This record gives sequence, C-alpha cells and structure tokens, in this order.
Amino acid sequence: MKKMSFWVILPLLIGAVACQSTSSTDDKTSQTDTTQMNPFAADAAFLQKHHTDLVTLQDGEAQVLICPAYQGRIMTSTADGQTSYGWINRELIESGKFGPHMNAFGGEDRFWLGPEGGQFAIYFKPGVEFNGDNWQTPAPIDSEPFALVSKDDRSARFSKDFELTNYSGTKFSVGVEREIHLLRPEQIRMVLGADGVPMSDSLKVVGIESVNTLINKGKNPWTKEKGLLSIWILGMYNASPEATIVVPFQPGKGQAVNDSYFGKVPASRLIQKDSVAFFKADANQRGKIGVPPARAKNWLGSYDPGSQTLTLVTFTFDPKNREYVNSAWEIQKEPYAGDVANSYNDGPMKPGQPQMGKFYELESSSPAAALQPQGRLTHTHTTLHIQGDETQLDKIARHWLGVSLEEIVNAF
Repeated sequence: MKKMSFWVILPLLIGAVACQSTSSTDDKTSQTDTTQMNPFAADAAFLQKHHTDLVTLQDGEAQVLICPAYQGRIMTSTADGQTSYGWINRELIESGKFGPHMNAFGGEDRFWLGPEGGQFAIYFKPGVEFNGDNWQTPAPIDSEPFALVSKDDRSARFSKDFELTNYSGTKFSVGVEREIHLLRPEQIRMVLGADGVPMSDSLKVVGIESVNTLINKGKNPWTKEKGLLSIWILGMYNASPEATIVVPFQPGKGQAVNDSYFGKVPASRLIQKDSVAFFKADANQRGKIGVPPARAKNWLGSYDPGSQTLTLVTFTFDPKNREYVNSAWEIQKEPYAGDVANSYNDGPMKPGQPQMGKFYELESSSPAAALQPQGRLTHTHTTLHIQGDETQLDKIARHWLGVSLEEIVNAF
C-alpha cells in the first residue's frame, strides 16, 4: 500500500462472522463455534462457503489456502493446523459485491503491479488529479480471477493476460504467470540455511513460495521514457497488541527508512537503530515505512509473542539494481527512486473513524521491468511462519533479522 488517501472513501470494516459446524453424532447435537476452537478451520470453512474452487495445499498440519477468484491470492496458512496467519476481510467477501477503488479481500500474499502514482501510474487515468476519487486499482489485479492452470498437493499455477494504459498514455499488453508452492521441510532448511539455525521437532513451520512472472506480450519494448511496470507482492497478517515488525537494513549513507508515506511515524511506534527498525504491528495507528535499494536487505520479519510465531519474508533482490518504480501521488522528479521492501500497519484515518481491519503488511517489489517483446521478469516472494520453542526461534531471529527475540519483544 503506497500513499492511500482512498481509505477516507473506502471504510471497509472486518465483520464478525461465526462459522458453525454440526456434529454428525445425532440430530440434536448443538452447533459449535469453530472460530473459538480452531481459527484456521473456521477460515477454511468460511472461504469454502463463498468459493467452491478454493485450492488447498497440505503437508500434514501445514496448509495453505489459495483463491483463484482473487488473482491466485494466498488467503491464509497454518503451521500447526490451528493458528491462521492471514487476515481475511470477511465482511467484504460475504457481501458478494465489489467495492469502489479497491477490493481489500485480505490474504497473506497478493499480486499487484506498480507504480501506483506519478506520471507512469497505472492506478490513475491519463490527466486526472491524483486524489482518492480518481484512484482505481486495475480490475485484472483487483476484481478479475486468474485462470488455474494446474495444481497438485503442493503447488498451484495461475495465469492472466490483460491490457493496461498508464497515466502518460502508454499501453501495455501484459502476461502474468503465478506459481504457489508449499515448501517441503528440506526446502525450508535451504531457505534458512544450515549454518547455526538447525530446525528442530519443537517447531511447527509452514513455508510458502510465490513465483511471479511478468511478460511483455506486446510488439514494442517497455522503456523508461514511456513508463515501466513492476511486480508488487503484499502480505496482510493478523495484527496483535504485542506483535512487532522487524526491518533489517544495510549500513551506509543516505536514508535507510522512509516513513513519509502518510506522514512521519511517531517514535513511540517506530524505532530505528544502526541496522534494524522496529515497527508496531498492532493495527492501532495507520503508518507505513519503506527501505530503498541502496540500504535494503532481502529479509523482513515480525514476531507475535502471543502465539509464539516468528514470521519471515524473503524475496529475490539484486542490490546492484537501483531502479524501482516510485508510487508517490504526484508528478515525480525521480520516477525510478522507489522502495524495495515495505511494511504497513493499519489504523483509523482519523480518530473515531473506521479502519479497514486489524492487520499489518510485509511487502516486496521487483525492479522496474524494462522488457523487450516476449521478455520476462520473475520475482519470488517467500513467507515462513515458524511457531514454537522460543530458544530455537531466537537463533533464527538473530541469524536472519540480526536481533534477538528479547530485543523484539522489548523494543517498545
């Protein structure tokens, strides 16, 4: 989510929807509120009720739920068969209607494209003013389904072809290929590495990889002068009063953390140290941060002590490539000076106003895609939820985020 003043006109509230299951032991058995017993089972039942084509990937207790109707979006996952990690906008889904400007269905890995604003924006029609009334998410990445190409127990493949026109009038013929993989234990170990962070039976883990490919299906090359696109993956997770986002970054000159998206984030909610930033994930105050390519690392994370869950996000990143699309809602001096990694915490636009929901986000972007006809750019975004023994979680946090669990928990 870049600069989003459209929240003023899009107050989507998360609804309280109770999913019921009936025991088959006898006809008089009362229904049980599965939302209290098993959040993941309740989310699965809710999504299956509204989307009969829901795709489930499973390996024992580890499961992933994917919705083709929402662009092959990973709605939620679980490591232990009970905890549900993805935020789901039940009220919007249950309504069966599309809203204006954007349909925030939720989900912990959704496919979007950038840039949002600027002279090469794809969320504004040519010549209009950059404001919430004119902001519109392109239908192919908002309200139109992706075709399910194939699936098995551990993977699903989707595709979509469509046309876009940017703010400057440049037309794009776009192809998207999206693959979702439920990682095997040995693949998770490869992602984490074997040096000092061995996995143990005391941990429950689910690993999800989305491989996203952008294709120039047109006859003309995509050029910087006329505007470029980028892949933008956003994950929406259930917020918690004690949850904290961790954003490591490289030492060096220049700004490491950009917190100017919605106005400066107060020090009570964002703490920046030499090589890491801590950002509250409580969904009590709206704010967003980003890291530019000169300072970025390809890891983000969060920790929720309530469920003892460490979430790690890693993504493909070439530190030599400094050209990322800029999504600021203005005609830009530097249209390719955008951020690589972002995090968003939801909250009311103003005191007393409704908010979208109790969620936070971890996001990654690909570089700007200067593609020849039939050229391809692939961006891989991997999410790991690791739940259980804090001693083991501490080792993993130290290795990949550069901080201990104690530092995370006591950051604020």
